[in-house]
Amino acid sequence: MARPATARNSRARVLCAVLPCLALMAVSGTVAQAQTVTPDLFSSRRTGQTAPPDSPLRRTAAEVNDPLTSPKLPENEQPAPRRAGPIPKYGLPAATGAADTGYDSLNRKRKQPKYYPAQPRPKPPIGPGSPPRPAIASNTSLRLSIPPSESAHKTPIPPAMAGTIVGQPPRKRLKVDDDPFGAVGDYAGSFLIKSAVEVSAGYDTNPGRLAAEQGRPVYVVAPEFLAVSDWERHALVADLRGSFTGYTSNLTPNADGTPLSAPLDIDRPNFIGHVDGRLDVSRDTRLTAQGRLFLSTDNPGSPNVQAGLARYPVYTTVGSTIGVDQSFNRLQVSAGATVDRTDYTNSKLTDGTSSTNDDRNFTQYGGVGRVSYDLKPGIKPFVEVQGDSRVHDLRLDRAGFARDSAGGYAKGGTSFEFSRLLTGEIAVGYAMRDYVDVRLNRLEGLLVSSSLVWTATPLTTAKFYSDTTITETTLPGTSGVLTHIYTVEVDHDFRRWLTTIGKFTWGTLDYQGNPRRDKIFTVSGEAIYKMNRNLWLRGTLRRDWLESNLPGNSSASTVMMLGVRVQN
Repeated sequence: MARPATARNSRARVLCAVLPCLALMAVSGTVAQAQTVTPDLFSSRRTGQTAPPDSPLRRTAAEVNDPLTSPKLPENEQPAPRRAGPIPKYGLPAATGAADTGYDSLNRKRKQPKYYPAQPRPKPPIGPGSPPRPAIASNTSLRLSIPPSESAHKTPIPPAMAGTIVGQPPRKRLKVDDDPFGAVGDYAGSFLIKSAVEVSAGYDTNPGRLAAEQGRPVYVVAPEFLAVSDWERHALVADLRGSFTGYTSNLTPNADGTPLSAPLDIDRPNFIGHVDGRLDVSRDTRLTAQGRLFLSTDNPGSPNVQAGLARYPVYTTVGSTIGVDQSFNRLQVSAGATVDRTDYTNSKLTDGTSSTNDDRNFTQYGGVGRVSYDLKPGIKPFVEVQGDSRVHDLRLDRAGFARDSAGGYAKGGTSFEFSRLLTGEIAVGYAMRDYVDVRLNRLEGLLVSSSLVWTATPLTTAKFYSDTTITETTLPGTSGVLTHIYTVEVDHDFRRWLTTIGKFTWGTLDYQGNPRRDKIFTVSGEAIYKMNRNLWLRGTLRRDWLESNLPGNSSASTVMMLGVRVQN
């Protein structure tokens, strides 16, 4: 009995649950018919916060365009724009400026440097473990490619010398030749020897520097010799230069029989040579020595030239200096002892007799010291002091004056080098000399010494030289001659084989103890045509003036020369 009752109770509970559902579906039948059936309704995939495009929960196109359901207002109901403009947004977006270098959180592509057309690009590393090649910074100016002028019109060379053969070891690049038409020289052992000789000929309108000009053809023969050691330590240099100036005929004597102020035979030799040596004792200690020889005559127009001479007397000066250089870090101290001997030959007169010049012969003993400090690269100030004593062979000269003296100079300056554009040395000081004879006043004056080279352009170079000297004289009652010489020179290369040189020289000669004052001026122009390394052609045009405050001593001359230089 229990089993049928249990079954009836179960069926009654199922019907009670199904009947209300069916009634509800019947009432809401219209809503059930409007629902779209898609595969997602029966899909077991878990959905996220964003519904897929075919989700039945998304609005249809009709609902989106419906003005009642869309949040976008019609144009006629849009609010008026703000008078103050749109609301600004401040701040920088994420990872701003991190695209060039470093980490970029937005994973943007880094900017690459821009190159000009045909500009060389940096190459990647050769392989693993090789150091990276230097990169070109993006904030620096990029160099254009090599201009054609640097490689055009070059002399072709064999591939073996150029190092372009495959498998051949690379050849060492040779140094660029700064002077492609200069002397090459020859090696004799460990010495590089260069030699040259220059022969010139022309015309001089006044070779004797006379008040009444007498012109003569002129020729000059000038040999040169240079030997430089090529040692790792120590050094030895020999520099010898000479010249002989000759004229085709002698000067014409005065018609009235008075002697000329210049010799009849005006041929003059000239030689200057020195041999310098350096012995490197240690890194900071060096021993130096120099032997020198100077041969010349009195300058034409000088008051030291005797009247009635047949030819110029020749004098020689032989000297030597031995010194030591010691460096103390940036401080350098140099000291040396000097000795010089000057001898004159006898003067030959036009009447066939001769006169001695022993009263002009003297020996000079002296010493020089120099202290310099390397202040900074390119600037090295210094102080130099020199003292000497001159002892003549004869106590009294031909006029009865005792010419023995003692003197020297002190100067201070600096040597400098600014980017290789302006180099040289300049110094200013004071020179003085006291004589044994009380009748001879002290010889003194300002001393200026300089040697400057300014490379204005790669083709133009300007030079400035100045020097002050104290020389002996034979004028009675005159202590000596204080000479200041200044020279300005400009060199310009129109081509590597064509050079022009313009030079201007002016100077003053102060005969202290004598009212005479002389001024000298020289203007010259030269053109050098370099046919090859061994053969040059040179043309020179020069104008000389000698202005004296004493009448009858002024003169002028024009010199025109054309020469050939052979060198090795």
